[in-house]
Amino acid sequence: MRGFLFVAALSALIPFSAAAVEKEAADEKVERLDSAVVSSSRAGKDTPVTFTMVGKDELRRSNPLNSLPMNLALQPSVVSVNEGGTGLGYSKMSVRGSKGSQVNVTLNGITLNDAESQEVFWVNIPALSSMISSVQLQRGLGTSANGAGAFGASINMSTASVGPDPHASAELSLGSYGTFVSTFTAASGLTKSGLYFNAAYSRGLTDGYIRNAFADVHSAMAVLGWMDERNSLRLTWLMGSQKTGITWEGISPEQYESDRRYNPAGEYHDSFGNVHYYDNETDNYAQHHLQLNYTRSFTDRLTWSTTFNYTRGDGYYENYKAGKSFSKYLMPDPPGYDEGDFITREALANDYFVLNTDLRYVSDYMKVTAGVNLSRYDGDHIGSVLWSNVLGDDFDYGSHEWYLNRGLKQEANAFVRGEFLFADRLTAFADLQYRGVWLDMSGPEDDGVLLDHSDNWQFFNPRAGLSFRWAPSSRVYASAALGHREPGRSDIKELILDANKAASAGVSGRGVDIRPEKMVDIEVGYEYMSEKLSLAANIYLMEYWDMLLETGKLTDVGYAIKENVPRSWRRGIELAASWKPLAWLQVGGNMTLSTNKIKSYTAYYEMYDNMNDWNYLGQHQVSFENTDILMSPSVVGMANVTFRPFASSSGSWNSAYLSLNGKYVGRQYYDNTSSDERSIPAYFVADLSAGYELPLKKSLGFVQDDTVLAFSFHVNNLFNRMYFADAWLWRAYFQHEDSFYAETGIYPQAPVNFMFKASLRF
Repeated sequence: MRGFLFVAALSALIPFSAAAVEKEAADEKVERLDSAVVSSSRAGKDTPVTFTMVGKDELRRSNPLNSLPMNLALQPSVVSVNEGGTGLGYSKMSVRGSKGSQVNVTLNGITLNDAESQEVFWVNIPALSSMISSVQLQRGLGTSANGAGAFGASINMSTASVGPDPHASAELSLGSYGTFVSTFTAASGLTKSGLYFNAAYSRGLTDGYIRNAFADVHSAMAVLGWMDERNSLRLTWLMGSQKTGITWEGISPEQYESDRRYNPAGEYHDSFGNVHYYDNETDNYAQHHLQLNYTRSFTDRLTWSTTFNYTRGDGYYENYKAGKSFSKYLMPDPPGYDEGDFITREALANDYFVLNTDLRYVSDYMKVTAGVNLSRYDGDHIGSVLWSNVLGDDFDYGSHEWYLNRGLKQEANAFVRGEFLFADRLTAFADLQYRGVWLDMSGPEDDGVLLDHSDNWQFFNPRAGLSFRWAPSSRVYASAALGHREPGRSDIKELILDANKAASAGVSGRGVDIRPEKMVDIEVGYEYMSEKLSLAANIYLMEYWDMLLETGKLTDVGYAIKENVPRSWRRGIELAASWKPLAWLQVGGNMTLSTNKIKSYTAYYEMYDNMNDWNYLGQHQVSFENTDILMSPSVVGMANVTFRPFASSSGSWNSAYLSLNGKYVGRQYYDNTSSDERSIPAYFVADLSAGYELPLKKSLGFVQDDTVLAFSFHVNNLFNRMYFADAWLWRAYFQHEDSFYAETGIYPQAPVNFMFKASLRF
């Protein structure tokens, strides 16, 4: 299920405040408790890890069309892409070439990664940037975190803190391709009794750039809390639902040249050969979250926070399958038929429980945090046939369940982390984490093969480093970390299917031979920050053993299999700078130069006798040395310039801005052979945005003094570049012709397009 998890990105709205009489005192306590909760997985200013911060103002100015990965696209080493070609719908991101399953994502300390796939599905909350107060993006292994192990980067998000005063906001946005985004929030503020209530609702609609890339996404939130001087209790309910068109197939390079908005999802032919498209080729998912948090500030130095989270998820994706055999769906052949057209539904139903607790002590010379996280994911995978053109409408499809299998994954995670300050300049950092993971799979897969399998992994992930600050504006740091990551459910499933097929053909020795990945991450960096100038540079060495990569090897029924690559690495340098020479001008940029290599790699291709008969002969192997890791560009860069022409003005015009940014992504190979023929050409894309905020006067009679009416206008792909940003490949080898056959899917991005947003905050 491609879009089922991300509503969990609102599933940890944890209280961050303690009551106080004065507004200033309340803000201070709110910030202190906020820091105590979020710090369980967030780096501080002297923590020797590589990270950047994205604040609320920057998030507020971002394009309302974009999901969070697209909003983070300008950060160092980040490459973001949207399957539908715009910013709404299926979006994903990589950091230093590390894909989504290798990026740990938390919101207020609660992991959002799906327990089975280890992915985060960002499609469910298109307006997330308007509901969070800050994002910290750590690159490399970073600090220890709850849930799926960070294996390339981690994203730590924090929701807005509880404020002492009531407030509300409404945002409405319109744009190209029938896009409409609305977001509404309201908060009671702290009452004299310590009670408060928050609520939020968002909806995003778009037709998408390519055919069938529509999206209709909803989310809702309600929070009821209470706090006094030392205690905070908060109950959060969240709901999210999404209905989106399937776009993950991509299109061929030939189709890209003739019609780049084409999408083959749901295409079929009638008996006369006419082309039709199934109108419900969709992904559908809904989640409900219930979360209870208690935070206790024993003293100004010692704080304890614990959260219980329950998430219920249900959803499915629906497809039209043309020319499939009845045996494929474990159905007997009707008289005179052995295949037909089918409408199928593959569903998920899951329950996810998390208990997270941590204790933090802070003094003038040390910060120590210890935490425990326990989780249990119980998910059913269900396949059913809804209709067949041969069996017709009268057949009892409800009595036939195509497959039903279960995945149970449990995890125990404990860590202790400390920062110790020596001589007001040197900070020593140590972080020790234990992860225990237990996985049980059972029941038949879609072709009837039993997935019965159990596994468990025990990991110890130590981290250590030093940070030296010889002046308030400058510091250097160095760190070393060891990380592990277990295989995902799909990695194991495909090996089970392959082993079963091989055994049926009399081939022995093929089983579930897959190992966890291991990485050593070394980071050395320098930072300088003054009022007008900030600079950052760091060198990273990410050394992998047994990295799990798509090698191109397929099972006999066409499944892609990941295998362990014994030795690989990502090594690079990251540079970033921001300069404000004048009150009305700010310029900045970043660049990553890297090498991403596999030491020894063997590609596997299905082998057939000739192009006419396609008789399967086994697999053809080709070996490579020091080849490039797929989808890992060696150059990624960004430049930005922002003008505030009236910054010195005392009136409302001082809020006006015009911002231009450009993103460059170097060549990316979509297999592991370093072939330019199988690569995404380098591209450069520029965006333009402009905004203005108008304070509304209380003299109008219906607004408060802090009411603001804001407008912004966004132009994406300003120079109308025609490019694609992602791709996949399947190749077969023909022995007689000594040649290859290839199927490729690429993902076109939209040409120049526009968004307009109006918001009212009071």
